[in-house]
Amino acid sequence: MKKVFLAALAVVSFSGQALAEGDAAAGEKVFKKCMVCHTVDGTNKLGPYLNGVVGRQIGVVEGFKFSPAMTKAGEEGGVWDEATLAEYLANPRQAMPGNRMAFVGLRKEQEQADIIAYLKANP
Repeated sequence: MKKVFLAALAVVSFSGQALAEGDAAAGEKVFKKCMVCHTVDGTNKLGPYLNGVVGRQIGVVEGFKFSPAMTKAGEEGGVWDEATLAEYLANPRQAMPGNRMAFVGLRKEQEQADIIAYLKANP
């Protein structure tokens, strides 16, 4: 199933559809939905820290134990690029069955783009 996830992300990445332009300031506000579990200060909470996530291998953060689904996606070469993050943020359970994130997702593409811009601004 993880190969299906990565294949679907490849299709999204190369489909020619442009991601919405993100606004980091707006993304900081949207990120408040994520702060129960995540930080951008290098500390893990219920979820891993997210600073530096853009361009990082999936399932790899020092000191955090990921689900087997996340670990396998990373071992298969998965990387959190903009398209992968957008797909995952839209519906985490559908994008990667077996992951442990309880968040239902961000349905609005602009919110997804804003969060990604915010994460890119926090390397």
